[in-house]
Amino acid sequence: MTSPTLVDSLSAALSRREAKSARRRLTVLPRTAVDFSSNDFLSLSTSSAYRERFLAHLNNTPPSFPLASGGSRLLDGNSAYAEELENFIATFHQAPTALLFNSGYDANVGALSSIPQPGDVILYDELIHASIHEGMRLSRAGPRKMFAHSSPIGLREALQPLMAEDPAIRNGQRNVFVVIESIYSMDGDVAPINEFIAVVDDLLPHGNGYFYVDEAHATGVFGPRGAGVVQELGVQDRMFIRVHTFGKALASHGAVVLCGPETRDYLINYARSLIYTTALGFPFLAAIRTAYELLSSGETELLQHRLQQLIRHLRQQLDDLHTPQSVMFEIDHFPTSPIISLRTSHPRQLASLCQSKGFVVRAIMPPTVPVGKERVRVCLHAGNTEVEIDGLAKVIQSWLERSPITESKL
Repeated sequence: MTSPTLVDSLSAALSRREAKSARRRLTVLPRTAVDFSSNDFLSLSTSSAYRERFLAHLNNTPPSFPLASGGSRLLDGNSAYAEELENFIATFHQAPTALLFNSGYDANVGALSSIPQPGDVILYDELIHASIHEGMRLSRAGPRKMFAHSSPIGLREALQPLMAEDPAIRNGQRNVFVVIESIYSMDGDVAPINEFIAVVDDLLPHGNGYFYVDEAHATGVFGPRGAGVVQELGVQDRMFIRVHTFGKALASHGAVVLCGPETRDYLINYARSLIYTTALGFPFLAAIRTAYELLSSGETELLQHRLQQLIRHLRQQLDDLHTPQSVMFEIDHFPTSPIISLRTSHPRQLASLCQSKGFVVRAIMPPTVPVGKERVRVCLHAGNTEVEIDGLAKVIQSWLERSPITESKL
């Protein structure tokens, strides 16, 4: 009997995932489908204003200007254009400095793997992104402790025992990083940042508490001119690091770490995801520049307002649904968020029906969300219409009326 080959082992792992209905696949959306799934919240990716400005940036460069970066930023990949873009972004976000990364994943891995010093403490929200987990896994930090999602009480309960055990935390000699997102990608809820600040100020009066906030899903959607939740609250000076990504509402690619000048220089020297990767080429930088020019000029504010109108309309349509008592179905939604979760134990069936009717939504299954938290994720965009929303609601209502589910409610 021959031993299983590596390919056999890979196939077996995929079969096990298939049996649990958790196997991932690449798909291509029909061009005629209505998008209720992507993170293109402002619909900039199909905006003529964005496209025209972006093409102008490309066409107005000298023919000799290189489109590719040619290497990492520490070798040949840096440019005056990249540094000017960082200064522009830092000014917009009212931050001391900015440092570009190739993706939000690279930014979180690079910053969290290098900045916490040996023995430092990391406290993190239980629903933070996989990239943050990867960065923490690679870090030299000591204790890493999870706290209940968006719970100031949970943060306090996680920190107090560590303080009791370690006088270095109490006297300010050991750093404590509090890692959160401003808006969470699956639930769409907004973190209680002011309440978290109050906990840290109370327990760590020596100033050794540092906030790390990922604003990926807030960028462009929340705050003044889309600057994010942190600036909406006016607490940007309290955040040690902010991460904004460009591949969602900004229809671009890459990410930026907002931080102080010493932290930026430290990342240039120690963040391996920056040091050992080819820098963003000019077309990517021009796309980012285009998005931030639209934000800075206020041209996206109408899109923000339009998005909020559609959010209210969809929520009203969902609230008006008639749900039979036998059907397991609940709506999870944070006011003003473009992300809405339709909780059901049969999300694949609901998503499949919506897709068959031309409405693209996604079933979100474990391990992306915990077991028992399965849902259909609905994302709204400024380019959606009330007619499209009404059509989606009708499909959901038809599924509820013919659903065979007889389980108890969530």
